[in-house]
Amino acid sequence: MRDRSYNAVMARKNEIMKAAIGLDYGSFESGSIAFDYEGMMAATGYTLETVQDIQREFGIGNSPLIELKNITALARSIAPKNKGARIFVKDEAANLSGSFKVRRAATSVYHAKRMGYKGVVTATSGNYGAAVAACAAKAGLKCIVVQECFDSRGIGQPEIIEKARKCEALGAEVVQLTVGPELFYVFLLLLEDTGYFNASLYTPFAIAGIETLGAEIARQFDEQVGRAPDVVVCTNAGGGNLTGTARGLKKAGCKASVIAASVNLKGLHMASDTQFNLKSFTTGHTGFGMPFSTFPDRSDVPKSAARPLRYMDDYVTVNQGEVFFITEALAVLEGMEKGPAGNTSLAAAFSLAQDMNEDECIVVQETEYTGAGKHINAQLSFARNNGIDIRFGDPSEEVAGKSIILPRHPSLICARHADMEHLRASLIHNALKLIDGEPTAEDIKFLAEETKTDIEFVKEHLK
Repeated sequence: MRDRSYNAVMARKNEIMKAAIGLDYGSFESGSIAFDYEGMMAATGYTLETVQDIQREFGIGNSPLIELKNITALARSIAPKNKGARIFVKDEAANLSGSFKVRRAATSVYHAKRMGYKGVVTATSGNYGAAVAACAAKAGLKCIVVQECFDSRGIGQPEIIEKARKCEALGAEVVQLTVGPELFYVFLLLLEDTGYFNASLYTPFAIAGIETLGAEIARQFDEQVGRAPDVVVCTNAGGGNLTGTARGLKKAGCKASVIAASVNLKGLHMASDTQFNLKSFTTGHTGFGMPFSTFPDRSDVPKSAARPLRYMDDYVTVNQGEVFFITEALAVLEGMEKGPAGNTSLAAAFSLAQDMNEDECIVVQETEYTGAGKHINAQLSFARNNGIDIRFGDPSEEVAGKSIILPRHPSLICARHADMEHLRASLIHNALKLIDGEPTAEDIKFLAEETKTDIEFVKEHLK
């Protein structure tokens, strides 16, 4: 019997992870900051074409790319003359389980079965749990989903609680926890006790699964419009969505600008028991997006394959009220009722399109399903019950955890640009905390790749 205390389990986390993923992360590390990222990605053994074949077996992929003509018309009606790019959306809600995350799940579940694992475990409070459960059901594998669900009063987010019902309906066992450090501890114990595969969001298998989404956007857009899109907007939380999509675009030869979008929850701490239920978004927000961008390896694997600053050209934020507004606008103008997480990037695209020319095109790279707990009415009712002030007005006056301000006019929807240099500098400073002494020349080259800059930028910030 092994020591099951918190400290003992944390001390052997790398050993547990190696057994649960089948990758020796140490073989990609150099003993310093730098590691062989592309080597780690290639170690899956799956090409883009192979992953596409795997997803077809699961009935995943080739979701429709839809031009939002009425949303575009609304944006043009408030944009300067000759401004207002055409807005398109990739309807990933058409996939098995209702979100793009099933692309990640299919690759992981396929590999787990191929390698002889009897089941899969994943730690997630969102769409990924349902995605893994659905794929595991098709593959005949057991599935355990670990959720960070409740505060200490036993009150849970309606979206997360609905996900538990969906996961259980798909045959998964759901383990629900209160917010705090026990999530990773319980997750590790389950991996060790069961011997199941770690179907993490952040393995190379998961990121390779999303590359097909980027490649499909490039192909479908060229078929429909005859060229590449100018901008692709990705809702950003843990970074895998943007990373995989950008890699797929690149593999397809598409040079569109890639912009990250998150809901502004500045001031709320995601691991705080008292603040857990003061947010009305469980994903796609700055509480995940900012820290995971500047320190990717805070995830549940030794080296995360989701490294968004390598690929993003800009990072914008929108407020909660703006996303709720655009969610309803999409339903009443386009007949598409979708969940709020994917509409984070749509709210950003609606604003960004107004600064682009009419002959330019912007793609929102995913939608998600909506349901009883994910619906905007459920989220707004939950917020009101938690003392949040909900009203119409100017969303720029919104304070996360205190108010949700729905725009009184669509012209008030505004994508606010984050300081990219500050984010890149933060990644460099966080990386330096991992080593004693000076970074090597290889480290500096690696940090330039991590921040999508150059060696001179890194050296300047090392000063």
